[in-house]
Amino acid sequence: MDERFSNQTELVVRVLKYDGTDHRNWRARLASHEGELVVLAAAFSEEVQHDILGFIAAGTLSTEYYWLNRWYNVFRFSEPDGELLSYYCNVNLPPKLAADSLTYVDLDIDILVQPNFTFQILDTEDFEANILRYGYTREVQAGVHKATDELVELIKTQSFPFNQ
Repeated sequence: MDERFSNQTELVVRVLKYDGTDHRNWRARLASHEGELVVLAAAFSEEVQHDILGFIAAGTLSTEYYWLNRWYNVFRFSEPDGELLSYYCNVNLPPKLAADSLTYVDLDIDILVQPNFTFQILDTEDFEANILRYGYTREVQAGVHKATDELVELIKTQSFPFNQ
């Protein structure tokens, strides 16, 4: 583990839009940092009504998998007893880890994965609109498509972290 961090380190997760504006943020605890993989743990402190996930109860756990060299992250949502609720994947620019934060740029495409591994690719229309709105480069567009394909393959083969 990186010596700047301990398992008790609390970080702020900052999500930005492509133009650098803040999109959302929350606090999470560093669970592990091995090589390029950073795993954070968080719990919802209050009930949330999410557009796609629906009602998220207070106490719902989120195990968050970030790779510092990949264009996506994966959240595993579970009941306090560990029962899997769903996975939620975000396509993004590779995150930046600092002593007190983990920051990434959201690139719109999300994938919702049910416990039976059926999945939906979400927000493709937002991505198409934001190509123009934010001026995504061809490199960014290619990175988004490659990351989406990689995630779909991980889901279909139930490879890490979809085997947890």
